[in-house]
Amino acid sequence: MISQYFDYNSTTPVAEEVIQAMAPFWVENFGNPSSLHQPGRAPAQAIKKARRRLAELLVAEDEKEILFTSCGTESNNAVFRSVFDLSQKEHRKILVSSVEHSSVLQVCAELEKKGWEIEAIPVHPNGELNWEVFEKAFDENTALISLMMANNETGICFDIQRAAEIARNRNVLLHVDAVQVVGKLPITLKNSGIHFLSLSAHKFYGPKGVGALYVRQNVPFRSSMIGGRQERGRRAGTENVAGIVGLGAAAELARKDLETKMPEIESLRNLFEDQLADQIEHIFVYGKSRKRIPNTSNIRFQGVDGETLMYSLDKQGISVSGGSACMSGAHEPSHVLKAMGCTDAEAKSSIRFSFGRYTTKESVQQLLQVLKNTVQRFRTGEKIST
Repeated sequence: MISQYFDYNSTTPVAEEVIQAMAPFWVENFGNPSSLHQPGRAPAQAIKKARRRLAELLVAEDEKEILFTSCGTESNNAVFRSVFDLSQKEHRKILVSSVEHSSVLQVCAELEKKGWEIEAIPVHPNGELNWEVFEKAFDENTALISLMMANNETGICFDIQRAAEIARNRNVLLHVDAVQVVGKLPITLKNSGIHFLSLSAHKFYGPKGVGALYVRQNVPFRSSMIGGRQERGRRAGTENVAGIVGLGAAAELARKDLETKMPEIESLRNLFEDQLADQIEHIFVYGKSRKRIPNTSNIRFQGVDGETLMYSLDKQGISVSGGSACMSGAHEPSHVLKAMGCTDAEAKSSIRFSFGRYTTKESVQQLLQVLKNTVQRFRTGEKIST
């Protein structure tokens, strides 16, 4: 069944290597890492190792810049709440893009109710940030820029290096949501100009319920979790040791996959798009000419309802997505595609396919055949049970 899974941007299966690394920390090494006795020492050392592994994957200056959280959403929220707590009253403006994840846009909506000014920078139809509007949006009140490194629905990448240069020149903090990029493209945080970076383990073959936040050295940060000195006082609460170990193991696996697996996955994604264009008329690949993460393809099937197509594929054993899993069930056109200039009908006729380390050429060929048959039947008006 896993070979027919094309929704890796939603979540990934936990890799066997990760499961094996985690196993001893449920029973054998169950101690509290804050304890001074022997049962607590192995978990404490395991957390330290995981922190080092993640710092190496991200090419951070120091492993102490890594703060473990429960997920990418918590990491995103933690940055905004820290900036809220520490900002001066006159610095109450945040710049984001119009295509950010809901965990950014919704916390911004909450801050707006508290008097903050939020400016959502538009994107061009190709998904690129409108840099002219971006640069004009700055004023002396700007406290934070928050941009995703790559969009979760289209895979289109933002030029974070350019954003970092602008942030540096304006003396403004920069937060990057890299949840969809870690393990798919190389990241170098050292000397990058990035102040905060969010990630989540379950997006790169680690367990759910654990994530991390990079906080650059000497950048002010206030924890929103109070009650203990864990994570150097930046996040209170007993650590999820098994989860953190799993994240560390996934980071080590990702470091190897960047050179081996990811080129293979990109090749399969490109094969899928090229053959699909040959076999099915009236389709459109979002961001085809733009830099994208190598596993993601969002495609519009003209005249076909995307949600109905998704359910039909599911009935045939193929798992795909209409967009963000966090917004599934909303039955609304994608805010990302709308921001790129799509009509409601165009946005609703789009499907996201995301590939991963267990995708095979054979499974891609099966997907192509099923898609071809199903889309043709929809377009000819044949009733399909969903």
